[in-house]
Amino acid sequence: MTKNKEFSITSAERYSLALFELSEENDLLNQIEAQASTLLNLINQSDDFSNLIKDPTINQEDLLNVINKIMKQNKFDTLFKNFLNFLVKKRRFFFVERILKSFIETCSKKRGELKAELRSAKNLSSDEITKVTELLTKNFSSKIKLNYEYDESLIGGLVVQVGSTMVDTSIKNKLKQIENRMIEAWYGNKSLRSNKNLKRAN
Repeated sequence: MTKNKEFSITSAERYSLALFELSEENDLLNQIEAQASTLLNLINQSDDFSNLIKDPTINQEDLLNVINKIMKQNKFDTLFKNFLNFLVKKRRFFFVERILKSFIETCSKKRGELKAELRSAKNLSSDEITKVTELLTKNFSSKIKLNYEYDESLIGGLVVQVGSTMVDTSIKNKLKQIENRMIEAWYGNKSLRSNKNLKRAN
């Protein structure tokens, strides 16, 4: 792991913990968690916004203007607005996605929830997402905090990850498995032909 990656991880954890403690002290944990989820969704849904916050050449004032506009449109709480502005001024906003994910994970742990990731090739309805959540809750005997993402690149099926447990029924994964088997078979045949040629040479 590089020093930059180590720095980003430790910084993200430190800032996310600070946000958690501030939110808890001000009895705003649920509100800030919801607003953090909203901002994460915006980052995931908008390539322009995602690229903007990762651009090291972006002018600080321009970034603040964009962030303030988003905060105003979504009626973010003052505490959350101050936190985001602080990140921009400290030139740490490019960590915001990692920070907010860490913050939401801390909130889930506080409630005794397991974090689950669901990606589906089909755009699932809210009822279908609820059914998946209920099924996971039953199977893992724990509250589930489910993050859902529509991913058409999977072609078909879905991918569910709860902690270190992953279930991948996507067609993309099945095609990858077929591809790997074909590559292994090709190298196996190539090795066999090489051995036969060596024997003939001897």
